[in-house]
Amino acid sequence: MARNNPNAGLFFGLAGSIVVVDGVTKLMAVDRLVPAHLPRQVIGETLRLTLVFNPGAAFGLHLGPWSRWIFTALTVGALVLLWELYRTTRAGDMLRTLALSLVCGGALGNLVDRLKSGRGVVDFIDVGVGSLRWPTFNVADMAVTCGAVLLAIVLWREDTAAAAAKSGVQASGPDAAVHG
Repeated sequence: MARNNPNAGLFFGLAGSIVVVDGVTKLMAVDRLVPAHLPRQVIGETLRLTLVFNPGAAFGLHLGPWSRWIFTALTVGALVLLWELYRTTRAGDMLRTLALSLVCGGALGNLVDRLKSGRGVVDFIDVGVGSLRWPTFNVADMAVTCGAVLLAIVLWREDTAAAAAKSGVQASGPDAAVHG
């Protein structure tokens, strides 16, 4: 299905754009936000730019000296599963395609970083109030998070529609099949 999918332009275009924007913003952060760990205010204390290198995964999850390779392998495995989801996506299913492209683009952006340097993934967006701060993140992290939430909603809706069809109850909403 993927080869002839009319959503291939959206999938590859958006995923590729995320990788490029993520890479460019990380290069700018490494070039301009030195020394690391020194916050620069953008919107007061609420939004700051602070260069950090995350050798682990989300929220600073670290598995020791092998973290880089463990998270690389997990990312590659996730990308294989996401590709299979994309490959089986119905032609014209824009929401599912959008969700998958966001997650894949973000995962690839962080994977490139992880492979490029043993220092870890470049993070630089620092939000919070006072000492209550969200873990520092990057463009790829935003794409993965937004895409994962959207993908969960899309898959839940698909499961709900399939269960309704199986039980003979007509599903409602824009994705509902028309029975006639």
